[in-house]
Amino acid sequence: MPELSFTERRDWLRLIRTRNVGPVAFRDLINRYGDAATAIDALPSLIRKKPLSVPTNEQVDREMMYSDQMGVRLICAVEPDFPRYLRALDPPPPVISVLGDASLLNKPCVAIIGSRNASAIGQRFAGTLAGELGRAGQTVVSGLARGIDAAAHAASIETGTAAVLGGGVDHIYPRDNTDLYHAIRENGAIVSESPLGYRATARDFPRRNRIISGLSRGVVVIEAAERSGTLITARYALEQNREVMAAPGSPLDPRTKGCNRLIRQGAHLIESAEDVLNILSGLRTLEMEEPRNGFDAPRFDVQAAAADIRKAGPVIRALLSPTPTPRDDIVRASGLPTPIVNAVLLEMDLNGEIVVEPDGRVALG
Repeated sequence: MPELSFTERRDWLRLIRTRNVGPVAFRDLINRYGDAATAIDALPSLIRKKPLSVPTNEQVDREMMYSDQMGVRLICAVEPDFPRYLRALDPPPPVISVLGDASLLNKPCVAIIGSRNASAIGQRFAGTLAGELGRAGQTVVSGLARGIDAAAHAASIETGTAAVLGGGVDHIYPRDNTDLYHAIRENGAIVSESPLGYRATARDFPRRNRIISGLSRGVVVIEAAERSGTLITARYALEQNREVMAAPGSPLDPRTKGCNRLIRQGAHLIESAEDVLNILSGLRTLEMEEPRNGFDAPRFDVQAAAADIRKAGPVIRALLSPTPTPRDDIVRASGLPTPIVNAVLLEMDLNGEIVVEPDGRVALG
């Protein structure tokens, strides 16, 4: 896989930075039109109900220049340095920004995540686990949040840690972790799929969580309440065929109820770094990766299918609801060919008529 040319990289950035174009729409546009430049030219015919907002070449050139000045690497999903486990997602984030040592992301990675309002004993266990896993050659991945995340990062800075952010790699959040952020920037890796200067909102954290699990061979959960956002990461890990591990806790502590439930549902119970390493040592790399990368589907002749796409629109709309629904369920319920359904959903997504979850499920907007 060669590096993209300057022009190709700029086109990829212009397309993914376009309003309403997320990873799923990006994948579908590349599959439909073959390359980012052609997809950008086609957007005016697809986006009719929303103002078209494609960044100019000059705007993207500035982003690339500022990234270079800050030492940020912009790595596209088809390039050789893109983390291999992240590339296996369907779809992967088309472009990630990496500040620091990008090579850490292609080493064996394990995520350690948990409660922001963590107990002292939970933070100590997270630190002990992260330190021992780091010395065993694992890159420790987490989300730079307070509590468990911060303890895991702090204990693994010397051995290698990666912090995945919801905002741009230049946006420090929470501010309490400013010193930790700078330590990771110097000795680890800061990762995001958001552009420089972007400040995260609540909707960005599920995307961040999907990257945390996507980078990792396994996810360790330490202290998570029953309705914790941490459990979203665990769900993504299961969908991505990663191992989910959890530390058990007292039934009297609400911060551990989510972990205990994960164990009841089949997550590995772990009490030490040795437990984690034993679980990871039994994994076969090929089983972790999906059979395709989401960018190699056969070209779809949209012109020949234009009439079928128009007819399918009302059928697909009638099947959608405010509840996120897997695409496969929509295809089965409609009885229509998958390319036709995807074409309808792509146009609805670009026009803001539906909400596409990070895992590809769709709901009415």
